Amino acid sequence: QVQLVESGGGLVQAGGSLRLSCTASGSIFRINGMGWYRQAPGKQRELVAVIISDDSTSYADSVKGRFTISRDNAKNTVYLQMNSLKPEDTDLYYCNVELRLFGDLWRWRTYWGQGTQVTVSS
Repeated sequence: QVQLVESGGGLVQAGGSLRLSCTASGSIFRINGMGWYRQAPGKQRELVAVIISDDSTSYADSVKGRFTISRDNAKNTVYLQMNSLKPEDTDLYYCNVELRLFGDLWRWRTYWGQGTQVTVSS
């Protein structure tokens, strides 16, 4: 019913920039929170940044001042602008969206993207 398609990952040198995008499609009535998480092999998935419906944002301490999350509600898309990248930012990045579906308006559901790899070389 819902698909999340991520793009924008890749290989970049330390100090460089990347912009991740995630677009949700399907029978979507309303989207609340949209966020980005990352996970290294053998480690727990951790929150990178989140933006909710009133455009308030929250960031992990490790990315504050370097990453910016934003959203385009008309396109059901969330972005993560990543600047001043460091080798320790290397991870698989996942998009996360909390939404309501047409036909089930009273329940918030959470969906995950397939992940996009970000690799930062030193």
